[in-house]
Amino acid sequence: MIAELQCVVLDCPEPQTLAEFYRSLLGGNVNQPDRRWSLDESWATLHTPSGLVLAFQQALDHVPPRWPDPTRPQQFHLDLGVPDLDRAQEEVLAAGGTLLDGSDGRGWRIYADPAGHPFCLVRH
Repeated sequence: MIAELQCVVLDCPEPQTLAEFYRSLLGGNVNQPDRRWSLDESWATLHTPSGLVLAFQQALDHVPPRWPDPTRPQQFHLDLGVPDLDRAQEEVLAAGGTLLDGSDGRGWRIYADPAGHPFCLVRH
């Protein structure tokens, strides 16, 4: 092993806003003191209860992906496990997420966060 994953970083126009959005989905603490990062208006973190850390870096010229348009690909996405897709969807939409593909009959649905990053809710 060469390294240990410290966090996943998402570029976005408003780091604090996106950190709060993901806190509403995953729980945890926004901008918890951590010696690994300094926090300011261009950087925010979310320490989740599972131990995963998401970080949000300001990119003023951020151009969001446009799923499923290959000219503006998603590049990566997060899969978030939930017990009830319908209930989770209500909460995601209330928090500011957007439904991209809610096809029935599958165990997942695709959304975009407020900065346009695709993510999936997956029934577990």
